[in-house]
Amino acid sequence: MKTSIKKVMLSFVALVLLAACSSHQSLQEYYVDNSENPNFISIDIPASILNLDNEALTPSEREAISSLKKLNVLAFKKTAENAAEFKVESAKVNAILKSDKFVELMKLKSAYGNGVVKYLGDEDAIDEVIIYGSSKDNGFALIRVLGKDMNPAHLMTLMQALQKSDYKGEGLGSLKDFMRG
Repeated sequence: MKTSIKKVMLSFVALVLLAACSSHQSLQEYYVDNSENPNFISIDIPASILNLDNEALTPSEREAISSLKKLNVLAFKKTAENAAEFKVESAKVNAILKSDKFVELMKLKSAYGNGVVKYLGDEDAIDEVIIYGSSKDNGFALIRVLGKDMNPAHLMTLMQALQKSDYKGEGLGSLKDFMRG
C-alpha cells in the first residue's frame, strides 16, 4: 500500500514539474541560448549611450527617454554555410513572436526585407518593445527595447529625440562589422 502511494505521489510530482516547464521557449531564453552561437552576435546597449542632451529635450522627450532602460540586440548573419540553420532559427523566432502575450504594433516591408514591431505589457505601460527584421539574403536582427511603463507614443518621441542627438552609432561597431564580414 505504501509503495503505491509513493508511486502515485511521484507520478503527481513528475506531472506537476512537466506542466510547470513549458515547452515554449521565451524570447529571453532564446537570447541567452544563442548569445554564444558563432552565427549570432549579441549586444546590450544601455540607454545612456545615446548621448542625449537633456537640456535640449522637450518634457515629452525627457519622459520618453526616462522610460527607456536598454536595448538587447541579437543578429544572425546568413551565409551559404549556415543557410539551413538560418531557416531553423527564423522559424524559432517566428514561433516565439506568435505567442498571444505579444501585441503587434506594426508590420514592416521594404526592399531589404520584412519585419514586425510588437510589445509586451499594457498599451499605456509597455515594458518591452520587440523589433524583428529579416532578410532572406542577409539574416535577421531581433531588438528588445526594454523600459518601464513606456507608451507607444514614446516610440515616436524617442525617434525624434534620437534625430536631435549626437549619437553616431557608437557601441554598434561590432554589429556593423558582423553584418558586413
